[in-house]
Amino acid sequence: MSGLMRGFISTVDAVNYRIGRVAMYGIFVLMGILLWSSISKTFFLPSLWTLEMAQFIMVAYYILGGPYSIQLGSNVRMDLLYGEWSMRKKAWFDLFTVLFLIFYLCVLLYGAVSSTAYSLGYWGTEPFSYLGGLVTGAEEVGRLERSSTAWRPYMWPIKAIMILGMFLMLLQCISELLKDVLRLKGETV
Repeated sequence: MSGLMRGFISTVDAVNYRIGRVAMYGIFVLMGILLWSSISKTFFLPSLWTLEMAQFIMVAYYILGGPYSIQLGSNVRMDLLYGEWSMRKKAWFDLFTVLFLIFYLCVLLYGAVSSTAYSLGYWGTEPFSYLGGLVTGAEEVGRLERSSTAWRPYMWPIKAIMILGMFLMLLQCISELLKDVLRLKGETV
């Protein structure tokens, strides 16, 4: 069982490491878009797409970088008491609190799947079966949701990125949970 846990941990950590390293360069894309927005507003006609695209890039940067942040332990913690605890006490506390985070991420993932299904033109009550049907070809895409701004981009790409990011975050939290279990068993991680 320990070998299976270690395999899951190493696979999830490797995937989230690579995606996080790529996602961190999104800040430069964001800076480029905002720079172009400033230049075009100052010297040319303002571009309609820049601010909304900057928001989309920021969402992707944040959502895809989250699992990498958890993996590195660079998320914000209340270190008033936690810093003085032993590794075993930290593992017990992390094991307990990550369960709340997993529940929260499951709720967010359900909402993201529902929202993505809606953006693809589905108004029913079974968004998971609808998206599964899209993959197998049993379902068809309906009227696509668009933003209400003047640029009017389609919303499904950023919503699909949100599903991916929340799923990767959920996998990383399960990886952290398994790391805490291994620490409580006295094994090194």
